[in-house]
Amino acid sequence: MFESFPEICRNYGVPADIRSLLLLQKALNKDLIHTTGDIYNFFKVSLVKDPTHIGPYTQAFYDYFIGVDIAQGERLSDAILRAQTFRDWLDDFFQGNDEHRNIDMEDLINQFLDEVHMTSFDIRRVIDGEEILAEDDPDLKDDPGRGDDENIERLQEKAADYRMVDLEELRRRMEKVMEQQMRRHHGGAHWVGTGGISPYGHGGAALGGIRVGGSGGGKMAREVMGNPQFYPVDIDAHISDDNVDATLASLKGVIEETNDRYLDIPITVKEGVAQGGLFLPIELDKTEDRLQVILMIDNGGYSMDYYIRPIQALFKKMKTRFQHDLETYYFHNTIYKYVYEDERRTRRVPVERVLSKDPNYRVFIIGDAAMAPYELHEGSIITWGRFSEKFKKIAWLNPVSEKHWHITWTTTMLRRIFSMYPMTPRGLENAVLDMNKKKNKLA
Repeated sequence: MFESFPEICRNYGVPADIRSLLLLQKALNKDLIHTTGDIYNFFKVSLVKDPTHIGPYTQAFYDYFIGVDIAQGERLSDAILRAQTFRDWLDDFFQGNDEHRNIDMEDLINQFLDEVHMTSFDIRRVIDGEEILAEDDPDLKDDPGRGDDENIERLQEKAADYRMVDLEELRRRMEKVMEQQMRRHHGGAHWVGTGGISPYGHGGAALGGIRVGGSGGGKMAREVMGNPQFYPVDIDAHISDDNVDATLASLKGVIEETNDRYLDIPITVKEGVAQGGLFLPIELDKTEDRLQVILMIDNGGYSMDYYIRPIQALFKKMKTRFQHDLETYYFHNTIYKYVYEDERRTRRVPVERVLSKDPNYRVFIIGDAAMAPYELHEGSIITWGRFSEKFKKIAWLNPVSEKHWHITWTTTMLRRIFSMYPMTPRGLENAVLDMNKKKNKLA
């Protein structure tokens, strides 16, 4: 855990070695670490022996844990504004509450840092989770016309401890709550949402709860629900702002490994001795994480306008959470000799450049596949065929209902070239599972 953090500290001039990680493990075993603020304070005490190292240590911590890289002479607030972690935090913070957009940016940065540095001691009052559940009605009806449950406080003033509640009981109650849930919720102690002290959701202060969605920065949850069935959304509905996190959960099934091979010298020697001096080279598969994604979006017609933003948000979150190479291109209805690297389709990229990429890229094509028959002419069909031949892990995600795919000739033709899936959380999950069945090939 955090194996590379000591090296990052040394890069910033702070002496650090593996002993700090061993001490951290002991602290975790004694249940002393619950939040990112706890981790910050622990490493500060164990690593910072010289007061002049406090600043460099903080920079190393921000760089490693929240992706804030402070350039020489740069203000902290400016570095935070550049950070993808902060932008994702803002996205979650603004969702479902337009009033939050009126908050001054400096105040937002301060609130973000408050959450990063919140320690177990900052949570001033811990409420017995069993008492909360005893007074709570899991069959409470939701009111879709209301706003958030509570205003977000600058500093979390209370937490709830659900560690003594049976985990199966929490699951049963959560399923009942989800049957009634009809909108996003923030704060409070009842719904599946963000913030607050509810035992289900993310971004709140619930010891021993169930995390649903989110990054889990507080490390308080007892269980993480990665299956889309635990999200209060229809996983057969089109990908939208409301189910992006559920869709992201389906992408956690991504399996990416190389099929590079290497000579295993110890086994070769061992087997050679056993064979009386007959040394035959023994090669093994070398497995390592290497996820590369190409996203191709049809943004040329009004029929696609509704779907473009949530798809971009989904793959942006995917890039942040899974740390991979992501290249995005745009086209109008179909492709011929060029795709475009900007949404306005002004910067052309020859398809040859894309086709020269590593054949093990995963390629997701987003489009309704419906166009005038003359647009999908022989040249375009040949180009699509080259993509299908080059990239074995390729899928077409279609926002049009599957029952209508047979209506248009162009959709039928493209289905002969690509595996096509509904543009839903379930459809994307099936696309990923099918990709996982296909082995990488050498470039």
